[in-house]
Amino acid sequence: MLVEVATLDDLRLDVYARLTDAQLRSKLEPERALLIAESGKVIERALEAGLQPLSLLMEAKWLDALAPVIDEVAARWGADVPVFVAPHDELTKLTGFELTRGALAAFRRPALPSVAEVVAGARRVAVLEDITNHTNVGAIFRSAAALGVDAVLVTPACYDPFYRRAVRVSMGTVFQIPWTRIGEDVQGVGVHGNVMRAGGWAETGIPLLHELGFKMAAMALSDDSVSLDDPALNAEERLALVLGTEGDGLSPATVARCDYTVRIPMYHNVDSLNVAAASAVAFWQLRTR
Repeated sequence: MLVEVATLDDLRLDVYARLTDAQLRSKLEPERALLIAESGKVIERALEAGLQPLSLLMEAKWLDALAPVIDEVAARWGADVPVFVAPHDELTKLTGFELTRGALAAFRRPALPSVAEVVAGARRVAVLEDITNHTNVGAIFRSAAALGVDAVLVTPACYDPFYRRAVRVSMGTVFQIPWTRIGEDVQGVGVHGNVMRAGGWAETGIPLLHELGFKMAAMALSDDSVSLDDPALNAEERLALVLGTEGDGLSPATVARCDYTVRIPMYHNVDSLNVAAASAVAFWQLRTR
């Protein structure tokens, strides 16, 4: 499986060195879409989730530490999955390589399930409305995995959870938490700059979640909001918590369709938290007991 390469100019390394995330996503040919996992822990979680590896890339000094990963790939997928070994000086030319703990892997991007499939059996669901920061998306997934959220739904304009940076920040939990997109039948796929109508996903998305047995809680500042520790809110059997984009928060159209508007009590005249921090607070308080 080990294939030594002298330079990143090797065409077999295009997936790591030259293809953009948009090209990896391959919207025109979903069956060929890929994603990149960075670091041994993230690669392990992708393998545990059943994703198909296409190749690995690392420097020689990591071969011993990652031998269990390489052995698992060989056992499950065969020896025809190459492990490219490149010099350190070449690998440092990759943006952010020093953050990868020495290893990357290319995986076949899995097809997304339906909303109904993702939330089947779920009691706590997070909905990410138009969050346009990959770090925040990844951090929310990590909090969701740690604090008992059963599934995540992302709107058409929300950034891609399988984007390279989001995967890294999540520490691979994007492969552990079931997720899919919601509302695309109204808005289409609006990733990375497409002009989308704020809250448009909610026209069909919120009625669908209501039909599936969820009450909807919008995280927003308003005069009629209830505190996060509200007893009725916490007693809901199935609850979907909707989190808004970093600057403007949730759209008024979304808030109007939700059953609750929820605020986090704060001190010192602070009116809001970063959405990733707010998600962690809310997930902890609303976890199922």
